[in-house]
Formats: sequence, structure tokens, C-alpha cells
Amino acid sequence: MVIGKVVDNVVSTRKHEAMHGVKLLVIEPILGSNDQTFVAADKIGAGIGEYVLVTMGAMARYALDREIPIDAVVVGILDHEPAIKG
Repeated sequence: MVIGKVVDNVVSTRKHEAMHGVKLLVIEPILGSNDQTFVAADKIGAGIGEYVLVTMGAMARYALDREIPIDAVVVGILDHEPAIKG
């Protein structure tokens, strides 16, 4: 799992039919991943500026109610900015 910050929305005029109604977010990782931003599906309503918990990998596609072609999905919204030690 990765803790990250939502930095933008992805706007797509065309996407796989199974992904209609799924919001896509650009995530900047803070803990648990390398420093590259990535895109994650969201069905829980996270917004820009919020800190989120993201699950990644092949099993992420089952986190939503249907099997869709994704490898990262937002599974939680954090109440406050995580404390970074180090």
C-alpha cells in the first residue's frame, strides 16, 4: 500500500467501457513507493489536496465492484497529513 497526496484529476474523453463512472486521480506518493506520480481509480470521493491510502498491483482491480483494467485504487482518505519520520 502507498500513502500519497492527490495532486490532480485525469480527464479522459475515451476509456475502456468497464471504467465508465470511475474517477481517475493523479497521486504523488509520500510513503511506500518511489517518487514517481501515478494514476489511481477512485470510487470513494477523494479530492485534490487530500491524503489517501492506495492499494496497488493486479488485485487492485477487484477493489471496485467489478473487474476493470487498473492496477491502483484509492481505498481510504486520511484525516490529516501523515507524519514523516526520517
